[in-house]
Amino acid sequence: MKKILMFLYSIIAYLIGFTSLLLWIISCSDLVTEISIDQTATLPFYLALLKNFGLVALFGVQHSVMARQSFKTTFAKYFPKPIERSTFVLISGLLLILLVTEWAPMGGSIWKIQSDSVLYYLVYIMFFLGWTILFISTFLINHFDLFGLRQTYLELRNKPYTNLNFKVISFYKHVRHPLYFGGILGIWATPNMTVTHLIFAIGLTSYFIIGTLFEERDLKKEFGKAYKSYQSKTPMLIPFTKKTK
Repeated sequence: MKKILMFLYSIIAYLIGFTSLLLWIISCSDLVTEISIDQTATLPFYLALLKNFGLVALFGVQHSVMARQSFKTTFAKYFPKPIERSTFVLISGLLLILLVTEWAPMGGSIWKIQSDSVLYYLVYIMFFLGWTILFISTFLINHFDLFGLRQTYLELRNKPYTNLNFKVISFYKHVRHPLYFGGILGIWATPNMTVTHLIFAIGLTSYFIIGTLFEERDLKKEFGKAYKSYQSKTPMLIPFTKKTK
């Protein structure tokens, strides 16, 4: 019964996490006005900026802390280890929903491309391309392991959990973190760049960069020379750029 409950818990966490990603994409697409981050400003600019900074900081700190091995070790002392990843996904999903729904509009316009322009459609192609890259990248890693389902499913089947092998395929041949690259492309490719959207994009891009640096440190510890060699040959976030360590 305990294993069944853990598996059900992971399914709920997965659904919440996946839903939060869809909400995030729609909210910054400027296609559905009702849930767009670009609503009418209701707070003074400095208060909206402070609130938005706090939302990004909360989301980023949770990701950075819960992704560290020290947290995982502590978690396993008090809770079943198979649900650790699902708990990360659950809390991340809830905080992403909070980030999107509580984002404070700030008004202002940086650029606006008219809908009768070819550039308008090209920008949306880049927008959807970015999110497509993100989702495909989760499957290239192992979608169900990344979202915590594989861990509880193996426990349900009385099979030991095995770590994923280090492999370089598809997008990973051109950039070390295509998942983050896809997210960055998705949030910056908009035909209507408001001040609200700009702060949103800057805040989350900053998180992506900081989170990537932390993740790189863990990957070097886990995969050693194999990852260091890969790191020396492949760009970190922007594909087809000068290869850096």
